[in-house]
Amino acid sequence: MSTTVFILNGPNLNLLGQREPDIYGRTTLAEIEAQCRDKTQALGLTADFRQTNHEGTLVDWLHEADAAGARAVLLNAAAYTHTSIALLDAIKAIGVPVIEVHLSDPHTREEFRHISYVGMAAAHTVQGLGPQSYIQALEHAAQL
Repeated sequence: MSTTVFILNGPNLNLLGQREPDIYGRTTLAEIEAQCRDKTQALGLTADFRQTNHEGTLVDWLHEADAAGARAVLLNAAAYTHTSIALLDAIKAIGVPVIEVHLSDPHTREEFRHISYVGMAAAHTVQGLGPQSYIQALEHAAQL
């Protein structure tokens, strides 16, 4: 089994640390990436960490993770979580387990955030733990 875990991040996550810090905290995406790289190394895994503001790019990366035989995909699809049937279909089409990740808990927020198309196909979900959500998801990926 591959040791590579794709860690895919969706729209506006490049603005972490400055965007709505009362919801998402002050930790930047670069700091989360460093934490993930440290954790994957400790777990004997390799992180392939990416961010895009484009839905189709996320779909392409899911396909790429499958073609590469990745161990798992951690996916923080951000707003696309609640809107993207394309991501739902892509997750269902690949054989790599996808772990849905959220910094906040969408179920405690606006009603439209209660629907997760990603969660409809994800193997596991970790949410509401801030940056620790990524670390817990990596621990889950290591056990696959």
